[in-house]
Amino acid sequence: MFQILVVDDDPAVQLILTRLLKKQGYDVAVASDGEAGLEQARQLHPALIICDWMMPRLDGIEVCRRVKADKKLSTTFFILLTSLGSIEDRVRGLDAGADDFISKPIEINELKARVRAGLRLHQLSHDLQRQKQILEAEWAEAAEYVRSLLPEPLTKPVNIQSRFIPSQRLGGDCFDYFWLDSDCLAIYLLDTAGHGLRATLPSVSVLNILRSRTIPNLNYYQPSEVLSALNQTFQLTYQNDKYFTIWYGVYNQVNQKLIYASGGHPPAVLISGNSPNNQQVQCLRTPGMPIGMFPDAIFTDRSCQIETNSTLYIFSDGIYELHQPDGSMWSLEEFIKLLSLNTKNYGKSNLESILQIVSSINTKPIFDDDLSILEIQF
Repeated sequence: MFQILVVDDDPAVQLILTRLLKKQGYDVAVASDGEAGLEQARQLHPALIICDWMMPRLDGIEVCRRVKADKKLSTTFFILLTSLGSIEDRVRGLDAGADDFISKPIEINELKARVRAGLRLHQLSHDLQRQKQILEAEWAEAAEYVRSLLPEPLTKPVNIQSRFIPSQRLGGDCFDYFWLDSDCLAIYLLDTAGHGLRATLPSVSVLNILRSRTIPNLNYYQPSEVLSALNQTFQLTYQNDKYFTIWYGVYNQVNQKLIYASGGHPPAVLISGNSPNNQQVQCLRTPGMPIGMFPDAIFTDRSCQIETNSTLYIFSDGIYELHQPDGSMWSLEEFIKLLSLNTKNYGKSNLESILQIVSSINTKPIFDDDLSILEIQF
């Protein structure tokens, strides 16, 4: 049974509306002024409110505004009861959040019809909100599942810390690192295009394939071969229109050499040097299309020597594609500058200070895209 709250300071109107609505099978509550009406609304969470515009202590416009500002009352349908008929007054009511109007004197059949229509819209809004909550819960579960698959921090012989912050809709970020043998460490981070489970599932598939090394006759020490194999395995089809970018590297701790390849991914950033005065910043990236776009795509390897006390950052584009307070987009170059200025504590992770600054730049409470970053200290 739908509950309707009538808020009016006229006892005669209260009586008429209560009798009429109860005859229609509704549960009716009554309040004699705006403050009492607002308090009852917060307690009862009615499906529909019929509220007089002109009342003492709190007028109908203010009651409407406060009801619509309350998340728990977001699906409540609000009808303003008024003798004011000008367009300006209607605009004021709509701006306050009113869903409909009933003019005085009340026409009974019109009232019945508007209440029925309002309750249909309330039910629709309630159902949509419920579906939204279910989807958000499923996305949260999926994000927790992805988080459970990610590797634990590593402290020896290299220090690896990571952060994974899923967006509200969950994207396609995933990363891993594991020892190929006692000397060689494989590290990668990938980002599938799009959001939702259709983006997450390919990322999880790649993680499982690489972690279990199920592709036969593949040299996992050679990044370009790994990317080529993934490109053949995850080709775009009519059923699967998802591609992904990836950065993959193998570090040999004996000769301190890093060999790497990338497919459409932002560069990894290597910062070396013992002090800000002799700091060197290198962007590690190779030419290559995102995985899955073209079956004949070619991937190449590059390598570099890793100095002692160097730090390598690998990240997804969600960490720098942000809307700044002035409306402009933050850039990769600005993020790299941030990394260089905040990498100063070797042996201690700098990720928290970096992410605090990134969060302050983002103008939204939740990131639009997944945010992933690895910090490897050699």
